[in-house]
Amino acid sequence: MRKYKFEICTNSVESCLAAQQGGADRVELCAGIPEGGTTPSHGEIVVARELLHIKLHVIIRPRGGDFLYSPLEIKTMLRDIEMVKKAGADGVVLGCLTPDGEVDMPLMKELVAAADGLSVTFHRAFDVCRNPQKALEEIIESGCNRILTSGQQATAEAGIPLLKELQRQAAGRIILLAGCGVNEKNIARIASETGIEEFHFSARETVISDMQYRNPAVSMGGTVQIDEYTKQITTAERVEKTIKAVISD
Repeated sequence: MRKYKFEICTNSVESCLAAQQGGADRVELCAGIPEGGTTPSHGEIVVARELLHIKLHVIIRPRGGDFLYSPLEIKTMLRDIEMVKKAGADGVVLGCLTPDGEVDMPLMKELVAAADGLSVTFHRAFDVCRNPQKALEEIIESGCNRILTSGQQATAEAGIPLLKELQRQAAGRIILLAGCGVNEKNIARIASETGIEEFHFSARETVISDMQYRNPAVSMGGTVQIDEYTKQITTAERVEKTIKAVISD
């Protein structure tokens, strides 16, 4: 059994299959990647589960933006957890904060209880909480299995100092999953300097659309301008290359 585990942040079934081919241990399936990830469709989850033999985790996030949720959004999250369990996923990825930037403990305990039988990852809501050391203890208390974090910096590489401190504080009580900006060029450094053994990365590349006819006057996002004739897809080659960069270091 290898020392490290690798989770690929995937935006489609196609990316899930590429992650599996490249040697990943599991995928985190998301929609809305530009927003930091939102809950994917039921169909996407079901098809991914049918085709994957590695672990499938699904993000439970009803919208982009902050991590302060209304009663209606919480109801949606609970229904999504129920749906994900029925679809046969192995885990869920979620996180909730209070208006003051603390972990919302009552809500987290409710969501973790709803996810009973699934692995639970507290996502990068952790990176915008007020006190990461306190939050780590509370997340452990809530019953989560791991924390996805960049060390409260723009990238995990920039967050190495805090990641190292948190790994020491965790002392094996919870798994730290280093993510955001992890790639074949920096994964070995992050591993060696922090002691973290689980990594989250996307290994995506830009693919040009096959559309021949294009109307540049119309944007599906209205005032939000994105390139609608390209898509970002995980590639097996980049997954494999990133994994090799740390296991052969």
